[in-house]
Formats: sequence, structure tokens, C-alpha cells
Amino acid sequence: MLSDLDLLESQSIFIMREAWRRLKPLGLLWSLGKDSNVLVWLARKAFLGEVPFPVIHVDTGKKFPEMYAFRERYAREWNLDLIIGDCPPVEDIDPSLPPAARSAARKTAGLARLIAERKFAGIIAGIRRDEQATRAKERVFSPRGTANQWDVRNQPPEFWDQYTTPPGEGIHIRVHPLLAWREIDIWRYIERERIPVVDLYFAKNGRRYRSLGDQDITFPVESNAASVAEIIAELATTRTPERAGRAMDHEAEDAFERLRASGYL
Repeated sequence: MLSDLDLLESQSIFIMREAWRRLKPLGLLWSLGKDSNVLVWLARKAFLGEVPFPVIHVDTGKKFPEMYAFRERYAREWNLDLIIGDCPPVEDIDPSLPPAARSAARKTAGLARLIAERKFAGIIAGIRRDEQATRAKERVFSPRGTANQWDVRNQPPEFWDQYTTPPGEGIHIRVHPLLAWREIDIWRYIERERIPVVDLYFAKNGRRYRSLGDQDITFPVESNAASVAEIIAELATTRTPERAGRAMDHEAEDAFERLRASGYL
């Protein structure tokens, strides 16, 4: 009998294979965090140990040193076709955004430039519905307009695992294989599969990171969970939101939705 993790894994692998069959060129976003590491792991399972499309890190230049070391090690060990894209300076970003959201929006601009340069028809991303309210409105195959815009009010229906890839000049599809997963599912799968993660997730001196981003806009939360098993036990009881350590989530209420509508992950 299949477990709940088996079912999630199977569905995610099906979504990835559908994306590979329908969308070329295709790329997978690798932020170096727990979700995108699970995404790369699933891609390797889906395609017999090799990821057949580029893995993209849109690099702000502000990640933690541990994250860069992780990228270099596992890009080599997993034999990834790694594309590293840079981001424009914050001065080029919409000044009406709050400071942390404005800093985070650099990734949106960097990704848009890569999509235009490489002419990607599809981008696989590791977002989950339970992570943030705006993400809960997403589809598995989500079309983006000519300027990467997401029209939350005009999304394709998805019934019985039937996904649509609407044609159009300049349109690309964001593919979300982890949409139905929860944070605790991610960690249970990491434990089962023994997937490597950046050690910043594990508590030191009573604090750990639950979500990893740029050093200047990401902060640890109080925790004594120093192993994957302890993280799973903690998540079963905690009321602290996953993104409590993300500065942008404490800014203006509409900042995240504005970023998502303009192409943010």
C-alpha cells in the first residue's frame, strides 16, 4: 500500500514528466533551500538519476556562505547543468516597494532576464500552497504573460490532473510539482530519502532558520531542533509561521502579492 509520501512523490514525478514532454526548453529553479533540494531530488528520480534540463540559481550575491558551498558541492555530485544568473542592483527596482520586498524583487528581474535570454517555455519552481496565502491561489501549470505577469483572476482550470499549456508569443509556464506538499511533508521526505540540506536549518544556540534567503532579509527563529527528526517533531506542534524569519513578510500587507503578480516565486 502506498504511503502519503509515496503518493506525493508519484504526483510530483508525473508533473515533471508532463512538463518535460510539453515544454522545451525547460529549466528548474534551485534556490538551495529545502524545497528546491527536494525538487532536484525528485527530478533525478523522474529521469533515471540525471536531470535532463538546466538547473537555475538566480543569485543575488547575498546568500549565506554555507549556501554557496552547498551549491558547489552538490552541483558537482548530482552532475547538474547549472546556470547561475545574476540580478540587477536594488537601485533599479521599483522604489515604491518596502525595503525587504524591493531587495527580494531583484530575483524577479534576474529571472525575467534569464527567461528572455534563454527563451524558456517552462520553469519548474518549488513553491507550496501552505507556505504563503498568495501562493495558495496558484495552479500546477501556471501561465505567465509577456512581462512575466501572473493574472491570479484568470487561471486555467485543472481537473483530474489535466494541465493546460496555452500558446502565445512571449508566454511561459511556471510548473509547481510541490504545490500540494506541506512543510512537514518536505522534512519527512528529506528524512526518508536522506536528502542533503544546508545545515543552517539545524538549531545552534537555541535558534535555526526555517526558510533561507538573503543574509540581510532572512533571520533565524527560536528553536532547539538540531536534527531532521527533531524538526519534524517541532513542526507537529509549533504555531510559528514558516516565513516568520523573512523580513518581507512583515512589511506592507500587499507587498508579497505585488511581487507574485510581477513574477516573483
